[in-house]
Amino acid sequence: MRETNLASMIHERTKTYGERTAVRYKDGGAWKDTTWLDLGEQIDRAAAALLAVGVGELENVCIFAPNRPEWSVVDYAILSVRAVSVPIHATNTARQAKYILDETEARVVFVGSQAHYDRVLEFLPESRFLEHVVVFDPSVNMKSEPRSAYFSDFMTRGKSSELLEKVRARMELIDPADLATIIYTSGTTGEPKGVMLLHANFMAAFVAHDTRLAISDADVSMCFLPLSHVFERTWAFYCADRGLTIVYADHPANIVPCMQQTHPTVMCAVPRFYEKIYGTILHKLEHAPWYRKVLFRWAMAAGARASQLRRERHDLPLLPGIRHALARKLVLKKLQSITGGRIRMFPCAGAPLSQHIEEFFQAAGLNVVMGYGPTETTATVSCHETFHFRPGTVGTPIDGVEVRIGEGGEIQVRGATVMTGYYKKPAATAEVLTEDGWFRTGDAGVFEDGILTITDRIKDLMKTSCGKYVAPQLIETTLGNDHYIEQVSAIGDLRKYVTALIVPAFEALEAFAREHGITWISHEELIRKPEIVKFYEDRIALQQKDLADHEKVKRFRLLPHPFSQETGEITPTLKLRRKFIVEKYRTIIDALYAVD
Repeated sequence: MRETNLASMIHERTKTYGERTAVRYKDGGAWKDTTWLDLGEQIDRAAAALLAVGVGELENVCIFAPNRPEWSVVDYAILSVRAVSVPIHATNTARQAKYILDETEARVVFVGSQAHYDRVLEFLPESRFLEHVVVFDPSVNMKSEPRSAYFSDFMTRGKSSELLEKVRARMELIDPADLATIIYTSGTTGEPKGVMLLHANFMAAFVAHDTRLAISDADVSMCFLPLSHVFERTWAFYCADRGLTIVYADHPANIVPCMQQTHPTVMCAVPRFYEKIYGTILHKLEHAPWYRKVLFRWAMAAGARASQLRRERHDLPLLPGIRHALARKLVLKKLQSITGGRIRMFPCAGAPLSQHIEEFFQAAGLNVVMGYGPTETTATVSCHETFHFRPGTVGTPIDGVEVRIGEGGEIQVRGATVMTGYYKKPAATAEVLTEDGWFRTGDAGVFEDGILTITDRIKDLMKTSCGKYVAPQLIETTLGNDHYIEQVSAIGDLRKYVTALIVPAFEALEAFAREHGITWISHEELIRKPEIVKFYEDRIALQQKDLADHEKVKRFRLLPHPFSQETGEITPTLKLRRKFIVEKYRTIIDALYAVD
């Protein structure tokens, strides 16, 4: 019988799997393992230390750090004392972190690096609530701040056997209807909202995933996306529930080397991960000899045929089977080795992925399992069956979840995984939760034959002055497939046509410029060069050839600096803040239309 809360779940798994490896992480350049028993002891010690500093039942405790094993230890420890775990995105500014800490009235916050500690120090003197700042990284200079302590010192507070008994007593009090976590949404249109998720929400999600995802305790999962985001957090919880080994990537920028060193079998990722790998492969192919290009295309065609037959539940006939085996030996295994050579499944969500790229990975034997689900639905509303699905969609609703299309094509969801509401925001809650329990997602979509397809965010849909509706994410995904394009923001609402602000992939662009004898001093100078502008005109025309005429970008401007959270254009989960971008770049945007 399955446990009814996350704390009981993790403690039972530590007993079940004992000396097996629970966690793998990099320390001093070498990969190290933590057993399930050791993990359990660390969680117990951290939980006891929380009691030592007076953390009460259902008290909010914050974590402001990038992924690391201690992040999860503390997360489970908070849950184990019947408190509420509140992650703060590691990329948040001091102002954004202060907002969450103030709203949740947190007395205790765990921070990662010097940068996170310094951000907290900016407002610590004026904080009405913060009493304990616990620092994971032992190299952080705490500047003699009396409320601060290193994690190692904090853990010594949890050695008492009496406190450990109190931890067990607290765990016995946990109810499935207890609040487990408050996850703050990115706030693309205003201040962030804290999504309240119960233990019961997560446990219902686990039951639903059991019937959809073929994973086991023999699998190894790479922890790559931020644990502060609902996708990775729920996935990590589920992997622990199923007894997987979880590998922590030492840094998102090193994800490919980490995969090649540790050979994971499953990993959740967002579309940008696949787009970058796809772009790199195609870029290398452009410079390959003609015979390699021919071999590559033949192998991918063989892989695509095998993937199609598998999706349609057909056995692979003899001749296509021989072709596929040969293609795998000559080409596909090399593609698979990019991600470590053992990947069986790549859950993907968070944004649209171009169908062409999805089918490319499937043909390569890298099984991308598309899914959909906002934070408010505990990450998953629908997803593909592992091998049987319709490309270009986000699959069928998981067990226990209902989907309907409401007014304006809005996707609405009801079920045991839907949140109870937004923390301290009853008005915002009432806007999205109907009286009969349906959650208004704000996403537009189509639900036909039991299969869900996402169109765009309803608020993001643009209507040109000619009356044509345009989905900006489609345009941005299409152009973003190009190896020389890093970021795109499509513009066009109430305008005559679509334009775009484009951030080049400068590493690739600089290599192109050097190959063609183009000199420059700064990125500003490089992107103004006529030959570079013409190069991008040609790339854009190639990428958008299959878009409808009213969807095509007619004019664009290259930008010298990337969109970032620090400069305000994107959220912690990499979503565009469209209104902010339009205001910030209004002069540039107006100039794109002024020529008419």
